[in-house]
Amino acid sequence: MKNEYLKGVSTLRLEDSSCIGCGMCINVCPHEVFILKDSKVEIIDKDRCMECGACARNCPVSAIGVKSGVGCAYAIIVGRLKGSEPNCSCGTNEDCC
Repeated sequence: MKNEYLKGVSTLRLEDSSCIGCGMCINVCPHEVFILKDSKVEIIDKDRCMECGACARNCPVSAIGVKSGVGCAYAIIVGRLKGSEPNCSCGTNEDCC
């Protein structure tokens, strides 16, 4: 089983009507979040996403969006480095995880 991070909080989104099925996101995703099905990409497990942003940066048609470099991925990395629980310090910020 692949890593899952904080459940239900990933900012990853896919506009499937814009997807051209090139598979670049599949190639660059370190956690196998995507699959190719019927010539389109699908998200198979959003909770695997660490919000690194590689998929969005490599999508030639901007069909993928994710708030990278902030939020939960950062909290998880810092938590692991410090040996503490992830804390993205969101407070009441609706744009945060």
